[in-house]
Amino acid sequence: MAPVLTSPLVSTQWLADHIGADELVVLDASVHTAGVGTAMQWQGARDAYEQRGHVPGARYADLVDAFSAPDTGLPFSRPSAERFEAAARALGVTNTCTVVVYDDGIGEWAARLWWIFRAFGFDEVAVLDGGFAKWRDEGRPVRVGPLRTEASSDGAAPFLAGEERPVWADHDRVLRAVQGTEPAAVVLAAPPSALGSDHPGVVPGSTAITTDDVVDPDSNTLRRRTALAEVFAPVLDADEIVTYCGVGSAACVDALALTVLGHDGVKVYDGSLAEWWRLEPELLAS
Repeated sequence: MAPVLTSPLVSTQWLADHIGADELVVLDASVHTAGVGTAMQWQGARDAYEQRGHVPGARYADLVDAFSAPDTGLPFSRPSAERFEAAARALGVTNTCTVVVYDDGIGEWAARLWWIFRAFGFDEVAVLDGGFAKWRDEGRPVRVGPLRTEASSDGAAPFLAGEERPVWADHDRVLRAVQGTEPAAVVLAAPPSALGSDHPGVVPGSTAITTDDVVDPDSNTLRRRTALAEVFAPVLDADEIVTYCGVGSAACVDALALTVLGHDGVKVYDGSLAEWWRLEPELLAS
């Protein structure tokens, strides 16, 4: 029987207590970046997963390719249901599994994959609070090298995605918020260190609540609920909150934090600034 989740977050102790349990799938969703702003580049981190180590039994989930839509002209566009199903099945995920996702950074890629799973109706998924950094720093076991065996669902029924939920915002939705025709609080999650000092403007009217505000730098975990409530106080009363960043990854950290706080009107702008900068040069805020 798969372990039961009670939160969108699990602690390193929870994972240590349940690692190896039947129908628990642990996914390393790390992505590595170089550059900032419009010059940023991304690559999968499978080499680091194999050579620097990972949580024992964790499988590498490729967000750059497998869990993103190809040929959209934008990085990390969300996948179709069919592509999502294929990627999840390849990792041995079934509809009766419990999935825990982590990365080797501040959690933005884990949160992105968590959001994708939830978007397709899969709720038994959580993010490892503190990620691989906290796991490693606590001296917990680390496995180096690729998995010795391929992921397998052991004859279980194929993984099927549910109907996609309305948890994504597109360019038109953000534009309506900017123009005031369909109000929403628009939240910028990307920190200045990711955008750099020389970049086009952000979405007008944005409230900056970045990952620097949400993630505790000492523990690499989300800040406590009381601290998160204070950080998000300027937008918590909004019926709908749209989070965005450069490519829709850090935006998912804010979405995760807002979910922890119990807000059920959160959407992630999938195209984020990569799309906004391309489509709205006349509306760029200073």
